[in-house]
Amino acid sequence: MDPQKLHEHIAGAWHDSIVERLAAYVRIPNQSPLFDPQWERRGHMEAAAQLLAEWCRTQPIPGMRVELRRLAGRTPLLLIDIPGELPGCVLLYGHMDKQPEFAGWHSGLGPWEPVLRDGKLYGRGAADDGYAVFSALAAIAALKAQNIALARCVVLIEASEESGSIDLPAHLEALGPALGEPSLVVCLDAECGNYEQLWCTTSLRGNLVGELSVRVLHEGVHSGMASGIAPNPFRIAQLLLERLEDPRDGTLRPAALAVNVPADRLAQIRTAAGALGGAVAGKLPWLHGVRALSDDPVELLINSTWKATLSVTGADGLPPTVSAGNVLLPALTLKLSLRLPPTCDPRRAADAIKDLLERDPPYGAQVRFEPGTPTAGWNAPSFAPWLANSIDSASRRIYGRGAVHVGCGGSIPFMAMLGERFPRTQFFITGVLGPHANAHGPNEFLHLDYAEKLTACVSLVLADHARAPSA
Repeated sequence: MDPQKLHEHIAGAWHDSIVERLAAYVRIPNQSPLFDPQWERRGHMEAAAQLLAEWCRTQPIPGMRVELRRLAGRTPLLLIDIPGELPGCVLLYGHMDKQPEFAGWHSGLGPWEPVLRDGKLYGRGAADDGYAVFSALAAIAALKAQNIALARCVVLIEASEESGSIDLPAHLEALGPALGEPSLVVCLDAECGNYEQLWCTTSLRGNLVGELSVRVLHEGVHSGMASGIAPNPFRIAQLLLERLEDPRDGTLRPAALAVNVPADRLAQIRTAAGALGGAVAGKLPWLHGVRALSDDPVELLINSTWKATLSVTGADGLPPTVSAGNVLLPALTLKLSLRLPPTCDPRRAADAIKDLLERDPPYGAQVRFEPGTPTAGWNAPSFAPWLANSIDSASRRIYGRGAVHVGCGGSIPFMAMLGERFPRTQFFITGVLGPHANAHGPNEFLHLDYAEKLTACVSLVLADHARAPSA
């Protein structure tokens, strides 16, 4: 392999077509079905799928088959099948669906209008995870251009990941044995701790989203007449949340949510903390004077990758302040998002939380917790020696620094599905969601130079996989 030609081929793809197509993709408000139940009628997901598929079909990869697979009532699946010169199979994964707009975008920026600024492409979905299919095919095409023999490569881009991959199991069942049994999975939907080296995700937290509702009255009542007689549903919600979470430090109380952190993951966390230092907390957009939960980056990484956490992400029943009168509210509903440790049983956790919140409600209030379908976390199998060496070597060749391995605080449901289905498969999970990239929030951006270099790293790992004895 000629490294210079590899670099030139990948850089040319990014500069000549990928950035422009990603900008067009940002303009499509194809929100995941959880956030847009009318996604099929609106047609935005179809437009995004067609945009990606059309670009894929223009790529100079011999024998490549590009297919948009459809099932009634399900989001589409983009499947790209590239025959190999060698035995075996590699599965490369990403997703095309997006999170909602969210508020707080800086002046001149917005979720559906792409902006190139300081080497970054701003807009919803470019980094999470629209770039994935472009990066995957550019990595493969650069190797094919040099006649590097590879195993079969299957690129799978789903459209419901941000909704917990609700449509993916049906697509996998419909594919049946056509997917094969990959010896390597490359996932491009994860984080990076900085933009200076390759980051490899070794674990993912699960997720449980549910609605906690509290009802005390049939209708709102003048607060001067009712307060001191009727309990405030907000205070009842506070009492219930204190059953679940220690308000002093955020520790979740149920034993069903606690796991032991494996020794190898602790060692990786310490290494990552040494590489990042204050950047573990510094990646967040803090207000002046606000502090993190700890000054210890090791503790922060453990908290965000191997401990359960609670976020209240929405509320119904609280009127906007401008129209809030002197009324004791009759009811309140909170949307709870819980991140679950990688090895936590998500269904056991959901049952424990429901029982904890609904049992013996304060003042006899009507309390319900309605959990959604929980998502399992995932802990990667041990790396084969060839893969560990390949990832580190790629990072040193492309970035000039060794790779770092650490868990990710988010969820990628497909990894747990694949790990259960293919227990012998090796996983290379990486991504571009670094400091301030802010996926799901305002001002999301794709760091273009980092993404281009990451594409080259994927090429190098694919080439090493072709030579690996167990591939």
